[in-house]
Amino acid sequence: MSISMYAASVPVMKQMLEGLSGCLVKAQASADARKFDGAVLTGSRLAPDMFAFARQIQIATDSAKGGIARLAGVEIPKFEDTETTIAELQARIAKTLAFIESVPAASIDGTDEKDITIQVAKQDMHFKGAAYLLHWVLPNFFFHVTTAYTILRHNGVDVGKRDYLNRA
Repeated sequence: MSISMYAASVPVMKQMLEGLSGCLVKAQASADARKFDGAVLTGSRLAPDMFAFARQIQIATDSAKGGIARLAGVEIPKFEDTETTIAELQARIAKTLAFIESVPAASIDGTDEKDITIQVAKQDMHFKGAAYLLHWVLPNFFFHVTTAYTILRHNGVDVGKRDYLNRA
């Protein structure tokens, strides 16, 4: 059995971003119930040297929209990375979902051998499309989605594996 590049990317990212959006709903409800500003959560981190919750979501959405855009050969939507509230992060996820869902499967399928170059820490990294998706985009995407989820758990938000997997 083979799997298409589209099937391995957009539906997977959609599921996880929708799950992350659901976790944000629970995060706001938790903040409201416990009577604190939800921005406390957006600035939270697990360790002093890691990115805060808001940045984790920004990077997860950047991974999704950038990965899909590069594979499809379209311009990457630019977001300003200024979100500080749960509502603003929800809007960012919604914009990302709208973008990745707008890219036709035919634009992504067949990109397995497409040459893709990205710059990381001022160094060019070269990939073929399948390797880019499977060994760069998806691992980075999942890392930041998972870290965002973990920050919420660490801060007492009642989320679990079913929320993370968007199967609640």
